[in-house]
Amino acid sequence: MKNLIYFPLLMLLFLNCKNDQKSSASDQQTKVNAESVDDSTAHKINEFAIVIHGGAGTILRKNMSPEDESAYNAKLEEAIRVGYDILKNGGSSLDAVEKTINVLENSPLFNAGKGAVFTNAGVNELDASIMDGKNLDAGASAGTKTVKNPINLARAVMEKSPHVMLSGEGAEQFAKEQGLEIVDPSYFYTEGRFKALERVKASQENESARDKSAFYDPTIKDSKFGTVGCVALDKDGNLAAGTSTGGMTNKRWGRIGDAPIIGAGTYANNATCAVSSTGWGEYFIRAMVAHDISALMAYKGLSLKEAAKVVIQKKVPDLGGDGGIIAVDKDGHMVMEFNTEGMYRASMDASGNLTIGIYKD
Repeated sequence: MKNLIYFPLLMLLFLNCKNDQKSSASDQQTKVNAESVDDSTAHKINEFAIVIHGGAGTILRKNMSPEDESAYNAKLEEAIRVGYDILKNGGSSLDAVEKTINVLENSPLFNAGKGAVFTNAGVNELDASIMDGKNLDAGASAGTKTVKNPINLARAVMEKSPHVMLSGEGAEQFAKEQGLEIVDPSYFYTEGRFKALERVKASQENESARDKSAFYDPTIKDSKFGTVGCVALDKDGNLAAGTSTGGMTNKRWGRIGDAPIIGAGTYANNATCAVSSTGWGEYFIRAMVAHDISALMAYKGLSLKEAAKVVIQKKVPDLGGDGGIIAVDKDGHMVMEFNTEGMYRASMDASGNLTIGIYKD
């Protein structure tokens, strides 16, 4: 009889213990999940962020007039605020990148769009690329002469064609079909850029170097500091990058640099970062600079700052090249790394803090 009484009691005690253990485990799991959420949010320093560059190279304070310095600062601020407003209002990183670069392309101050440098033949040949970090979609154009805003063409290639890169006449035909703004080649003429071409040609003649290609001439290498680019992180956590350029002064034979090459001049991946490059393109192509920074983060676990420093301060110089990059990672960390005397640059974080720089110091 006693056994009949004790057995139900034992069963009841057993079930209560099981429920307590389950409840404790559930509470513990809830605590772990809460800590995981706290950890993930703690690492995100910016809800959104944007960084731009206007090229890197020999940019010395002693060679810059107060008026010119003021003009560059004003245009950099104007451009980045366009993208910042888009991001602040919940717009996409792609829109922010494209519209910001449009401002720089429409300015004669930079070697992109209106301010593009001249080729050896005395014409302007424009390159651009853009990449979406969400799905790794990308678009690029090279060697166009009549498309007012090459970055718009790059985005159209990405979104409206099955291809990644179009070039020359074919790219221009595609631009017309997409309703992009087409201009007469004379639109890109600026007196300062044309005189720069004449100076470079004269320098080559004085050095008896007519047979040298543009990218082997130190004078030309040092004069290339006008490529423009933008990287952005939006409120949805999507990264994007874009780059636009007129290339290298006195370039020949349809030369194309790193700007329109995905992985070299432009790269974006939501898992790591978004990068836009500027510098001596031949070396940035060989080093696959933009992608290498992302790869160092993904495979080696480096921070964005660490990866950018390795590539720009070690890998590119070891090859013989120079230049710089701008980048932003998935958590909103921003980097502006260069190994030249200067780089036109600006950044804005989610709080609206603006940083503008030109020189190394």
